[in-house]
Amino acid sequence: MEDVDRPLAPRGARAADRMCDYLNAEEIRPELALCSSALRTRETLARILPGLGSELTVRIEPSLYSFDADALLQRLQQLPADVGSVMLIGHNPAMQELASLLAARGDRLDELRRGFPTAALAELDLGGSWRELAPGKRRLTRFIVPRELGSG
Repeated sequence: MEDVDRPLAPRGARAADRMCDYLNAEEIRPELALCSSALRTRETLARILPGLGSELTVRIEPSLYSFDADALLQRLQQLPADVGSVMLIGHNPAMQELASLLAARGDRLDELRRGFPTAALAELDLGGSWRELAPGKRRLTRFIVPRELGSG
């Protein structure tokens, strides 16, 4: 089986379900969800989608099937200025590297740099335009891993 066709593991499915409940409870409502075209990321998206509210645009993009943080950063830099928030659903190590690269500070930054498990949520403040998004300029405002959310 090709990696892009690999399904979400049962543990990942449970993690995504817990994260869905968290997203809903915290009323996390991104304007845009950008998701890799890999099967497991699309399955993760499907599981968390009910927790994201109804005012969401979803884009499945093959270019996000990447393990390169710089490629993800370049994609974010291309977002239109009128997009206020985006949720990126992708792959490690790129997701962990991207969040680590962008964040200069944050209470849980050391934890994020130690590990970024399936369905984890890292939230960073934008603090400027997407085009100006650059390494070491943002603050990690939230880092939640599914195991913290119980067995829900």
